Amino acid sequence: MKCKIVRRAGASAIALASIMGAAPAAMADSTTDVGPATVTLGGFLAAESAYRERSESADIGSSFSGIPFPNATNGHYSEFRFTARQSRLSVLAQGNVNPDTHLAFYGEFDFLGAAQTANSNESNSYNLRIRNVYGTVDWDAEGIELLAGQNWSLATLNGHGITPRNEVIPATIDAQYSVGFTWSRQPQIRVVKNFDHQFWLALSAENPQTTFAGGPGGPQSLAGISIVNNHAGGSLLDANNNFSINHVPDIIGKAAWEPMIGESQPLHMEVYGLYRSFYDRVDVTSAANILGLPVGNNNHNVDGGGVGGGITWSAIPKILDLQVSGLIGSGIGRYGSGQLPDVTFKPDGTEAPINETILLLGATWHATPMLDIYTYAGQEADHPKFFNVTAGATTTHFGVGNPAVVTSSCATENASCSVNIEAENQINAGFWWKIYQGKYGSFRYGMQYSYTHLTSFPGVGGHAPTDDNMVFTSIRYYPF
Repeated sequence: MKCKIVRRAGASAIALASIMGAAPAAMADSTTDVGPATVTLGGFLAAESAYRERSESADIGSSFSGIPFPNATNGHYSEFRFTARQSRLSVLAQGNVNPDTHLAFYGEFDFLGAAQTANSNESNSYNLRIRNVYGTVDWDAEGIELLAGQNWSLATLNGHGITPRNEVIPATIDAQYSVGFTWSRQPQIRVVKNFDHQFWLALSAENPQTTFAGGPGGPQSLAGISIVNNHAGGSLLDANNNFSINHVPDIIGKAAWEPMIGESQPLHMEVYGLYRSFYDRVDVTSAANILGLPVGNNNHNVDGGGVGGGITWSAIPKILDLQVSGLIGSGIGRYGSGQLPDVTFKPDGTEAPINETILLLGATWHATPMLDIYTYAGQEADHPKFFNVTAGATTTHFGVGNPAVVTSSCATENASCSVNIEAENQINAGFWWKIYQGKYGSFRYGMQYSYTHLTSFPGVGGHAPTDDNMVFTSIRYYPF
């Protein structure tokens, strides 16, 4: 058996480094022949810090939709944390069955999982977490690739073709990236067709999950109607987490085009469609006669989805890279970094997908071979989805954005305030400085600042706002 362990190996190392936000170091290969496969090791050690003006009790990954409003006590004090948990390990194994057929396995892991026993008191024993684990088969003659396993969603922006390990991930230190970034990492089966390395078509079936509006937009219903929309985890799932009722996967179809301009392809353009299905079970009793619904138990299915796309452009080759991406549709909240909800509920208990727009603009300036400066601006915004039921002289409002929600007390500490977020806006900027890059790997320092502003839907008292200033630092060593 022949195995080649490569510390720096052409395109493979470049792909690995790009998804970790690092350029590969120029260093010699270090190989051992023990088989026909080529194994590329990757990863980094991270010593990082996070400061937030308003405390989220969060590690290096922020909860943008969880920034506290002024009525919450933690909206009035800051937090600071050191962390090493974004440190990462990766391995890429590649082998050629024949000149036309190529196999690959990729695994990528960090320490941002948190079991119930994990805490910061003494041992800081946070568990290893799967980021990506998948296999691919490429047939060159047919121009077809099959991917199976956990990977970035097909909805994530690519930088080249529709190929794994070429996703365009914000270079932020914040592990939740940027408001407006469309993504998920989840189990999937994907088929890609390549047409002369200029045009690609892809179709994927991906793991479904529904997120629900909380507070006044949660599972409200009229008297006599009860809703079952999720369950606590069972076998091999954490019982402290709730999982939505799912019955079909999310389906995504994507097309990408990279036209030849001169002798290069500086422009990548893509468009995709997303189909989703939302599912719950509703129990109706005679007490709900105001709606004239038949008494009994029924399953309800509602469709959702959207249309998205993006462009990446090497505006000035090796100096300035620009990008734009977005998604618009209904029931798409879980695909945005801001994690706005997918659905609310109608008075009869059925789910109602919320209309949303997601947008991200980004630029990276390669100021010198050793210094990159980046900035992103993004927004995620919901549209109101509420329903009115009138009985006599009384009108009751249900759903997200309904005008009966009291927002006048949201600026008073310890006052009762339960809001739905209408929009999240964020701008951030940062840099990565390659302090050392050579045969011993790469040593980098980074710093990031972000400002995030949240606005609630208007209610009794108008809009309720909150915001947060965050600063992150990172020291990373890439030994491979």
